[in-house]
Amino acid sequence: MIPGLDLEAIVLKASVWALPVLLAITLHEAAHGWAASRLGDPTARLMGRVTLNPFAHIDLVGTVLIPIGLLAIGAPFVFGYAKPVPVNFSRLNNPRRDMALVALAGPASNLFLATVTFLIATVASIGLPTDASVQLWVHYVSLQGITELPWHLSVILLMIGFNLIIAVFNMLPIPPLDGGRILVSILPDWAAWKVARLERAGLFVVIGVLFLLPYLASNLGYNLDVTGLLIWMPVDFLMSVIATVTGH
Repeated sequence: MIPGLDLEAIVLKASVWALPVLLAITLHEAAHGWAASRLGDPTARLMGRVTLNPFAHIDLVGTVLIPIGLLAIGAPFVFGYAKPVPVNFSRLNNPRRDMALVALAGPASNLFLATVTFLIATVASIGLPTDASVQLWVHYVSLQGITELPWHLSVILLMIGFNLIIAVFNMLPIPPLDGGRILVSILPDWAAWKVARLERAGLFVVIGVLFLLPYLASNLGYNLDVTGLLIWMPVDFLMSVIATVTGH
């Protein structure tokens, strides 16, 4: 056993995170494949990717190793991703328009799952702290709530919070994120081509903007809360809208 490693705490935290993470990324990727199939490209369907079976979408690194690693080091949140769904954009009925619709299907599925979870909590009279931010939800459940909150309440909070985070994160307008693909589909050709070239470096750009830039700014004495502006503010706005719509 690794010294200082609390295996029981890791297992407990994993049991809370497992369902929200697996459902969020599975529905997200299946939604991409379903939309592509409906719009003319059967590639994902023929490869068995239009399914809610999580094993069809699991990526060893993104779905297993990274989340387990974050749990093991006691990170305040868990992040993960699945294997991207293959889409042959040239086979879509209207490639430029349908590329945006296929990309939008993923985040839309996460908003749907968050809304359904909120609705279930409302019908079941499960009180949720709707006056708090999703960031506080996630940090509280991750750091101490798993020992103080009922297990089912922790799962519900993370089911809503993680899905909203995934939806907002993927809508950032940087390829290869869904928002980047939507941006490419609506820009004029000369601009779309330039943005599309960010595909390979896009994730590094996102990491730099959300994490590295604020870190460097803090070392220079500046408070540059990029993550708060681009992620947490939209997430909390969506949470308040869904809470209102579901009557919670």
